[in-house]
Parts: sequence; C-alpha cells; structure tokens
Amino acid sequence: MKSIVALQERVTPWSDGLEPSAAELDAIEEEMPVISAEVELLDVRIALMDRVPNELDERRFRRAVHRLLDARRTFAVATPQVPGGAA
Repeated sequence: MKSIVALQERVTPWSDGLEPSAAELDAIEEEMPVISAEVELLDVRIALMDRVPNELDERRFRRAVHRLLDARRTFAVATPQVPGGAA
C-alpha cells in the first residue's frame, strides 16, 4: 500500500504546540465584544428566516445591529492604527 504525502512545503508552518500565543489570545480578548455582537446579530437573523418579523422582532434586529456598530466603533477607537495602512 502506498502512502500519500504532500510533496510541497506547507503554506503555514507547523507549530509544535498548536496553541495560540499569548499575543493572539490577547487580540481575541480585545475583539470579543465585536465577536459577541456579531453572534447576536446572526442569532436574530437565523430566528427571522422562517417567519414574518413582527414589531418586537424588528426592534430586536435593530438593537443587535446597533450593538454591533457600537462594538466595532469602540474596537476601532481602542485599536492603534498602523501608519500607512495594512498591506
């Protein structure tokens, strides 16, 4: 039986621990309000997929959108900007 292996170098270098670094965990923690707001908005959208939204559903949707926008704005203000922009 032949073994199938990749003949090319890996695109992403293999990490021994496969655990996120402390810097990566800190970045995730800083972005967690945005992630939570995105999940909340997704939950609302999923809930509204199979029914006609009523007034309370529309309020819930608008509230979720506003929370996401607020979280993104707060994250953008708190994140230092790199001069010249990201490449």
